[in-house]
Amino acid sequence: GFSMGKYVHYTQEEKERANRVNLEELLLRSGEELLPSGREKRLGSNHSITIRGNCWYDHAEEKGGLAIDFVKMYYGKTFSEAMAFLLSEEGVLPAVAVDTLTEQKEKKPLEVPPKSRDMKRLYAYLIKKRKLDVKIVNHFVRIGLLYESSEQSKKTGKFYHNAIFVGKDAAGTIQHIHKKGLYSGGKNFKGNQEGNNPAYSFQYRGRSDKVYVFEAPVDLLSYLSMYPQKWQQHSYIALMGVGGKALMQFLEERPDVATVVFALDNDPAGQKAIARLAEQVTNLPQDYQIQVEQSILKDWNEDLQAISEPEQNVEVRMAM
Repeated sequence: GFSMGKYVHYTQEEKERANRVNLEELLLRSGEELLPSGREKRLGSNHSITIRGNCWYDHAEEKGGLAIDFVKMYYGKTFSEAMAFLLSEEGVLPAVAVDTLTEQKEKKPLEVPPKSRDMKRLYAYLIKKRKLDVKIVNHFVRIGLLYESSEQSKKTGKFYHNAIFVGKDAAGTIQHIHKKGLYSGGKNFKGNQEGNNPAYSFQYRGRSDKVYVFEAPVDLLSYLSMYPQKWQQHSYIALMGVGGKALMQFLEERPDVATVVFALDNDPAGQKAIARLAEQVTNLPQDYQIQVEQSILKDWNEDLQAISEPEQNVEVRMAM
């Protein structure tokens, strides 16, 4: 409730100091698990929040900011409490250099990774391991939305292979690159390329008035592998998580679309996201029919894996 505690007036300089506290260090010290995600870190306790230095962004809520706002949101503190907390931590934690703030504002151009000579690793991963239908994979490769990269590490000089999921705008220009490491064992890199435009993530544009919405590219491709009947009529979008940007962009560009089918993960985060996104769609000036299709297990790829034959049969068939 409201307390008559003394109101502390903080100076602009103190606010700036508090905002420069390194959130990565702060969270690690309070026992939070941080997962690598490109140049950012993702919160173990809430995968939709990414952190870099003193900056944070909540991809589900589509908002972010600096340390003060983060402490208010994450620890449920008032402004004054957040300030006192951050200034007391500030002496202990290394602050983030002032220039990282301005450095993050400058948008990096999107680099499109070079293609590998062959796609052996990509096909092994998607078809043998993830059990996707080879015809579906071939189609996405053919239209330039999927390929295997070969990228040289600046540090080690070694070449790395990634699955590249390409997001293009309606004109066919590449606007978004999502990477997934193609190595068996060990921690694989997974993340979005810097300079991405999140409004154009991995998607397929069909002519019908129906769009299907997924969390990740492999979920989208798994769904098509299970329900391939005339799939090319419809449109499909992978949100790269649960933010609504790509869906809103698509609906804006396609006034002919009338039905939105939410096919997000069958877990609490997915359910929550469907409710939030459905509300966003309902608030648009146009009327949409909203449908929900959910996997039986956690996501569409788990369903696909469950109905697929054991691997050895597949190999025999492929070899013949």
